[in-house]
Amino acid sequence: ATGSSEPQRRTEDNRRIVATAFDRWTKGGTSFFDEVIAPDVVWHIEGSGSSAGVFRGRAEFMEKAVRPFTSRLSQPVRPIDVRIFADGDYVIAHWEGRATARDAAEYRNRYAWIFRMQDGKAIEAWAFLDLAPYDDVLRRIPA
Repeated sequence: ATGSSEPQRRTEDNRRIVATAFDRWTKGGTSFFDEVIAPDVVWHIEGSGSSAGVFRGRAEFMEKAVRPFTSRLSQPVRPIDVRIFADGDYVIAHWEGRATARDAAEYRNRYAWIFRMQDGKAIEAWAFLDLAPYDDVLRRIPA
């Protein structure tokens, strides 16, 4: 074996973990965050505004960022047009998501999520998205 096979294997394993989880999510799965995100993740929502910030731990991220948003949807966000890139411990998911809000309006957004992987889970994540449509759902629809 060559010296480069272990980094290549790690890159491919990390890419496959994230790609497989996105594939399940696209087909209706609901366990993406449990599958990919470590319990002690540090999740950064980049940008400015009330929704940006740092969440310490999967539980805090789910409680303060995911649930307030998903509770306002009648149909959950489903990824479409997903592209996955990987290099060693880093995996980038560039994807578009669509959902239907409880007021029947369509939600669409494009995301770039950067994961730093360790032992098959993301231990750190940086999420880039247009916060305006996300915040609009939070503002428009009562909890």
